[in-house]
Amino acid sequence: MDALRKQASKLREQVAKQQQAVIKQFSATGYESSDVMVIDEMEMQLHHQLDKLYKSTREKRDFQREIVKAAETFTAIGYKHIETGTKLSEDCCKYGVENPNDEVLAKAASIYGDARKHAEKEVEDLNKLFFSQVLEPLRAMVAGSPLEDARHLAQRYSKMRQEAEIQAAEVSRRQARVREAPIPENVAKLHAAETKMQELRANMTILGKEAAAALAAVESQQERLTFQRLVAMVEAEKLYHERVAVILGNIEAEIVSEKQRKEAAPPVATLAVNPPAHIPEKTKYFLAEAIHSFEAESEKELSLSVGDYVVVRKVTQSGWSEGECQGRAGWFPSEYVEKRQRVPTSNGATEVY
Repeated sequence: MDALRKQASKLREQVAKQQQAVIKQFSATGYESSDVMVIDEMEMQLHHQLDKLYKSTREKRDFQREIVKAAETFTAIGYKHIETGTKLSEDCCKYGVENPNDEVLAKAASIYGDARKHAEKEVEDLNKLFFSQVLEPLRAMVAGSPLEDARHLAQRYSKMRQEAEIQAAEVSRRQARVREAPIPENVAKLHAAETKMQELRANMTILGKEAAAALAAVESQQERLTFQRLVAMVEAEKLYHERVAVILGNIEAEIVSEKQRKEAAPPVATLAVNPPAHIPEKTKYFLAEAIHSFEAESEKELSLSVGDYVVVRKVTQSGWSEGECQGRAGWFPSEYVEKRQRVPTSNGATEVY
């Protein structure tokens, strides 16, 4: 019987040593998840809670790092965009200045070059928002002390739990020795081992709760800050695209308007250079009233105000008319006036146009 007891005691010691070897193998760094010799149900729940929080905060930290990398890439692309856009703006403005005879294209290039500067300013503002509202806050949290302090507490708890597991194995071994030989020496060693075990359990419970509270607070802060920074990114990009859309819309409208104005311009220059060889003796005139205001953009055009009466002397198929109003003569859009009554023609007769 004594031989069997000694053999069983040796077997238990071997098992305890193997457990210690496994613990050492998996406890090199960080918070290690181990279910070996769980002390009690409460401790097991705390252990699982810490394990979950440790992994969760690590995942959220890694996600924050990915957002930081993306924002850094967006910013780098933005500065390259500014460099390229600024060069294009300068080239467009230069072409507009150096090619005044190419009126339509030169004017369009100048318009685009000026507006391009404003578009690049919006890119610069977007980069500043990314830096101040996304990069700086997330970088600060990823490398911040609250997260590192909370994770350090969890790691301390992990090491203390491993010590408790080793001490639990020691208590089991001492209990077996007392059963084999209940001498005072073995009993005293058992009491000492149990006392140390109780101290470890008490300290472990306090440290575990402290670590869990710290990690939970950090996790909550991670969720809140990351969500806010994502919303800030969306709002910044939305504002950027809205402003650039307005700039591009104005560019398009101005360029198209300038092109249409040039295409529909009155044939003043042609008449001045190549006057018609024969003007009919009876040129038909008629009286018209201005129904829209028109602001002359050159000395060859005639400014009109609503209600002005104009003697219309020529109407062209291009949509422009030539006439006289209040002692001034020039061209104006035909659709800006309406015919009113008979007026004398150039030979003194009266006709209706």
